[in-house]
Amino acid sequence: MKKMMIVLLSVLLIAAFGSLAGAKTLKVGLDADPVSLDPHVQLSGGMLQLSHWVFDPLVRWTQKMTFEPRLATKWKRIDDLTMRFYLRKGVKFHSGNPFTAKDVKFTVERLKKSVDFKGLFEPFAGVKIIDDHTVDITTKKPYALLLNMATYIFPMDSKFYSGKDKNGQPKDAIVKIGPSFALNHESGTGPFKVTYREQGVKTVFERFAGYWDKKSPGNVTKMILTPIKEDATRVAALLSGDVDFISPVPPQDFMRIKRDANVNLFTYPGGRIITVQMNEKRRKEFRDVRVRQAIVYAINNAGIVKTIMKGTATVAGQQSPPGYAGHNPACKPRYDLKKARALMKAAGLEKGFTCTMIAPNNRYVNDEKIAQAVVSMLAKINIKVNLKTMPKAQYWDEFDAQVADMQMIGWHSDTEDSGNFSEFLVMCPNKKTGYGQYNSGNYCNPEVDKLTLAAQSETNLKKRAAMLKKIEKILYDDAAFIPFHWQNHSYGARKNLMVKPIINTMNFPYFGDLVIK
Repeated sequence: MKKMMIVLLSVLLIAAFGSLAGAKTLKVGLDADPVSLDPHVQLSGGMLQLSHWVFDPLVRWTQKMTFEPRLATKWKRIDDLTMRFYLRKGVKFHSGNPFTAKDVKFTVERLKKSVDFKGLFEPFAGVKIIDDHTVDITTKKPYALLLNMATYIFPMDSKFYSGKDKNGQPKDAIVKIGPSFALNHESGTGPFKVTYREQGVKTVFERFAGYWDKKSPGNVTKMILTPIKEDATRVAALLSGDVDFISPVPPQDFMRIKRDANVNLFTYPGGRIITVQMNEKRRKEFRDVRVRQAIVYAINNAGIVKTIMKGTATVAGQQSPPGYAGHNPACKPRYDLKKARALMKAAGLEKGFTCTMIAPNNRYVNDEKIAQAVVSMLAKINIKVNLKTMPKAQYWDEFDAQVADMQMIGWHSDTEDSGNFSEFLVMCPNKKTGYGQYNSGNYCNPEVDKLTLAAQSETNLKKRAAMLKKIEKILYDDAAFIPFHWQNHSYGARKNLMVKPIINTMNFPYFGDLVIK
């Protein structure tokens, strides 16, 4: 009996040790925390990163910018208005509920109600269920980017989010500010489920045992996300081993990480444009195109890239980065202080004026330093800027309320297409359609709106590119916003993390596929 107990104890110890040895914990330090567990409450990079960890899209982008099947295994165009998606069978949500066509329909309908997403999904007419694993997604008119948009359909568990919560509020309510069921509860099909969350402090993800993608090479069994706002603290946490992966890496610390024998630095070309918008409703001066042009000419964005970004960004004169259909070679960066002063004089504002500006201090790389540079540069044309910076968690509410005359915003095209920039950043603000949702400058040009909407339906790629290039030239001549640069992505990681295969131009690290050696 004693011998049997010893043998049994040995087996248990071996099993326990083996389980422990196979466990791979990933400690992540990011500059900010996702604002919610509800993927539809905010259209932002942080929330889309979360969506790829906890949920799963119908299709997703590869590093080569092609489409990869996820919850949809294949798709085909039925007619000019309809695309049929064949859904993966045998997929379970974290709740244990089966994934079916009903969940796709529920999700698209919810997206169309979201304040942040309804503009993106405005071209969608609806979803027709063919059977449990087949859906037809239809659009109101021919739409060139339907498959692009499928990368943002992360099916939610319709059964899990049905009914009312303990406060009597519908579980599927999308609440930007205030409590909601979806704020702190999730049921996705993704590689990780959330087991603990303290907003702004720590979120714990554990590998979902029922995850459908058995071919994924990922071996992370637990992920701990800690928001680390300060750049220096984030870098120190990586170098000390407190975290295994950080993003972003501040440009000033690139060489420090490269010199450390225990970590690697990874950079990836990005398409996020960093801009400042000038609110034409708040300031009559900004309604004068000469003043807007003067401000753009006064900003030395090439100098910002060189001195602040340390060369880790690309100077921009327009929204569309090189390689995008709408990139217009004629829209070049245009720093010219002498011309800026002449324009201010022509506008009768040689003595300048005073205005306010807000910017985040932990959302974009060196965002606070860029904002401070704006203050210094505009002072040279006698525009005094009273600047206020704040953490990302506070910033977006202030941005939405348009509390300042000038406001910073960065944007990466959700569709990886030029049209998306205009749909959200420069179209005339329209609460009904959602277009111009992030146009805090209230710039409005009917020709830009007309061209942007026409480009959505134009399936002739050459004609469509011409439309998008024309939009950029109009915005350039109007000085619709202040362009700075396209921001590169940067990551620091322990050397046993195989990071290169999981990063991409969208800045959505696919941690579900990460291999830790």
